[in-house]
Amino acid sequence: MIDFDAAAVTTPCFVVDERLIAENLKVLARVKQETGCRILLALKGYAMSSTFPLIRKELDGTCASSVHEAILGHERFGGEVHAFAAAFSAKDVETLMPICDHLVFNSFSQWERFRKTVAAHPKPVSCGMRVNPEKSMGATPIYDPCAPGSRLGVRREAFREDLLHGIEGLHFHALCEQDSTDLKEVLEAFETTFGKFLPQMTWVNFGGGHHITRKDYDVGLLIRLINDFQARHPHLTVYLEPGEAIALNAGFLVSEVLDITRASDMAIAILDTSASCHMPDVLEMPYRPFIIGSGKKDEKAHTYRLGGLTCLAGDIIGEYSFDEPLKVGDRLVFTDMAIYSMVKTNTFNGIGLPSIYRIDGTGTLHLERTFGYDDFVNRLA
Repeated sequence: MIDFDAAAVTTPCFVVDERLIAENLKVLARVKQETGCRILLALKGYAMSSTFPLIRKELDGTCASSVHEAILGHERFGGEVHAFAAAFSAKDVETLMPICDHLVFNSFSQWERFRKTVAAHPKPVSCGMRVNPEKSMGATPIYDPCAPGSRLGVRREAFREDLLHGIEGLHFHALCEQDSTDLKEVLEAFETTFGKFLPQMTWVNFGGGHHITRKDYDVGLLIRLINDFQARHPHLTVYLEPGEAIALNAGFLVSEVLDITRASDMAIAILDTSASCHMPDVLEMPYRPFIIGSGKKDEKAHTYRLGGLTCLAGDIIGEYSFDEPLKVGDRLVFTDMAIYSMVKTNTFNGIGLPSIYRIDGTGTLHLERTFGYDDFVNRLA
């Protein structure tokens, strides 16, 4: 349920509730306390910097997938900054070295190219190699880093034992919105495949995709897995880098009904938001976001296909039913919109970006940011 007045905001907008983030942080703090592991915020999933002061009370830093994310973590979050990319340019490495604590390479060819640059830099940076445990657990191929033909991580057959000098850690990532039972299988595959190299390392990063703060997630098993791993390898520091778990179920997208039309087979409601622009995972993954007070198609008395503003014929959010007929001006509140939706917004068709509101720990609503024409036109030359 929401604890704010949906009529009090300008639509479309994201609303992020810090009280809900704080509840997620309690779970993550427990994992840290009972294992001694270090947990990073994966900026690729959530990067709302006005909430960083709250999050950094519990987490150890950020992990970045680009130079810009690394700069954001360094300037706005603090703590450790870890960076990984499928490939770095020379300019990337030059920019990252002064601000990063860990730099993870995706191939030994990249490591060979930049190892002398790293060694010559006055600021020490702990370098690691991303490996592919070849244990595919993902249900959606586009989000499966271990899918056949994956470009992410070094497979065992390509692992260069002769080039490990200067490599201090191994990083693997194989999960997407998954439980610790899935981590158990991936961790077993990782140790079986790459365990012989662990005595030479100082840290291991278990990657992201851990849905630690989901209600049915087995936190106890996660704690046991980390503790058992550390008992086998007491010299290693374990890192986790969840993105979704930090802001899971803590954000909302509020939209307004602009028009009601009817096709031959279904009533259609046009909203002032867009799947293509404001929640692209609806089309990419795909998935059906929940709307407060709604049901599935034909579950309630009045069913509508909800459409977005763009000219894309497939800009369809989904089919929903409601107890009462929708009317122009009604507010619809989509849940779990803080993660990935906010970082993936775009201005296709010149559609405006949603405003951003923050609810602080006292329940006070703050308007953090609005967007306009300049945000659209300044993207293009």
